[in-house]
Amino acid sequence: MNNLLEVTDLCKSFSDFRLDNISFSLPCGYIMGFIGPNGSGKTTVIKLILNMLDRDGGEIKIDGLDMLVNEKQVKQEIGAIFDTYCLCEDWNIADTEKALSPFFKKWDSKKYRQLITDFTLPEKLPVKRYSRGMQMKLMLACALSHDAKLLILDEPTTGLDPTARDELLTILADYISDGTKSVLFSTHITSDLERIADYVTYIQYGKMVYTGGKDEFIDSFRRVTGGHQELAVTQKEKIIGYRRTSTNFDGMIKACDMLSFENIQMEPLHIEDIMIYGNMEGYSYE
Repeated sequence: MNNLLEVTDLCKSFSDFRLDNISFSLPCGYIMGFIGPNGSGKTTVIKLILNMLDRDGGEIKIDGLDMLVNEKQVKQEIGAIFDTYCLCEDWNIADTEKALSPFFKKWDSKKYRQLITDFTLPEKLPVKRYSRGMQMKLMLACALSHDAKLLILDEPTTGLDPTARDELLTILADYISDGTKSVLFSTHITSDLERIADYVTYIQYGKMVYTGGKDEFIDSFRRVTGGHQELAVTQKEKIIGYRRTSTNFDGMIKACDMLSFENIQMEPLHIEDIMIYGNMEGYSYE
């Protein structure tokens, strides 16, 4: 399986924060969710991948090419979309193409125009009069019009209504369908990842927590709930993020410990639940 993106031992230090040896890889034809609490370094990692920040250590390869050695060539293959529109808001559709197209050797005006039509974007209006969802679609149209192999999205669904989010996820699924392109998708809306992501990379306050299959991550844990009297001391010791009320308890266990909890009610978890329980006590997920 060929990796489109490879991040190895990535490090970056600030006065009050350190990104410490972050490593993960994203194969061709897949979507990776990039998750972690606020302040964990997700945007820093994305800026380092795009060479918008100088790294302290580590290596980044895109389609086998080193980002530092082959930056101009590599950036032809990347489409980056951030949580806010980052171009001139006074431009319209034509202005946007005129400004961006000279930077990309494979810019396809015909494809750009078709995407504008498909996304039902008004051509004459300045972008500042677009809705949040329309601005996101315009940024996607720009990324897709130069045949980018790798889309990097930093919180793209923040502030979007459910319909706009659904449209975006459908576009991303279609984008990778030929097996040659991939998406790195940073978001706090983990339900979106559960729908479309194949892999998950989880960092917590600058450190690696998990990277691997999304389904494997979700299936590794269960929620346990019940009354205090049902729980033995040896069972309580295995619960991650143990919480209790006056009569009941809840928490998370590793799936490998399920046999020890046969007398306790268990249920599957979502990605968000796993993050919440694990964050309560700094669980390492190892």
